[in-house]
Amino acid sequence: MKTYIGFDVGGTKCASLCASVSEQGLNFLGRKEFKTAGMGPEEAIDRFISLAGEILEENRISRASGVGISCGGPLSSKRGVILCPPNLPGWTDVPIVDIVEKRLGIKTFLQNDAKACAMAENRFGAGKGARNMIFCTMGTGFGSGLILDGKVYCGESDMAGEVGHLRLAEDGPVGFGKRGSFEGFCSGGGMARLARQIVADRLVNGEKPDFCPSLGGLESITAKSLCEAANRGDATALEITDMVAERLGQGLSLLIDILNPEVIVIGSVFARNVGLFLPGVQRVIDRETIPYSRQVCRVVPAALGDSIGDYAAICLAMEAENK
Repeated sequence: MKTYIGFDVGGTKCASLCASVSEQGLNFLGRKEFKTAGMGPEEAIDRFISLAGEILEENRISRASGVGISCGGPLSSKRGVILCPPNLPGWTDVPIVDIVEKRLGIKTFLQNDAKACAMAENRFGAGKGARNMIFCTMGTGFGSGLILDGKVYCGESDMAGEVGHLRLAEDGPVGFGKRGSFEGFCSGGGMARLARQIVADRLVNGEKPDFCPSLGGLESITAKSLCEAANRGDATALEITDMVAERLGQGLSLLIDILNPEVIVIGSVFARNVGLFLPGVQRVIDRETIPYSRQVCRVVPAALGDSIGDYAAICLAMEAENK
């Protein structure tokens, strides 16, 4: 049985964790979080290492077999460098793999969080065993991780899978700096912006949507509140989630035709509201895609839930051992 260390680097909070892996599966030994706000990379790396050491000591384990670091991009997995993530001010050109390896003497691997989550769902979750799989985030942003022919596909500069930047319409909510993008329509943030615009237009025209009957409530609209209203049967909310499903199906159809995956796994907002989105998504896929590609592809919710980041970091640690 081997033990691995995972570092999950986030814009508001980070986590150090350890897990043991055996033929029976993965067993988490401990997880400790800390706040990232105002913390530079040196202090954060010290904290990561210190907390991981505490977990190992608590479990009477002297050494781990690998360290995995999951972080939002842009980054270079080949060089082990965090480049300049927008949610981590001051983290510019941080050679985190070299730093950690020198401190711990353990092989370390850094990867984009969406790609790491794809690895996790492919090894332990809804895409287990698939040789050709797409994992899509559907949270604050919209991105993807690609498993092609059994391997994570990174592209020449680690930017493969940035599907949120695809333009789906000439006009629409802004996401990834582009109006009408996949992220603009289908991320949690984009859904909230779309809902606020539609509700504002309705209110100006004298309508009063049940889930937001006044202009004062616009800023409180989130993807969560929108989906809750749609699940209650609110007509305006359902109209908006149907629009999102249409755009989600449109974007996924492009990926199906280009990449011919066996399964597309979608997390976050989709995974929590499958009934709202999947029927509309499937209708578009049935209409838009090449039949030979459509017939072999399933669209399913992510299975690892809120623990996906932990699984992702440990998957990277397992990968580090084989570097």
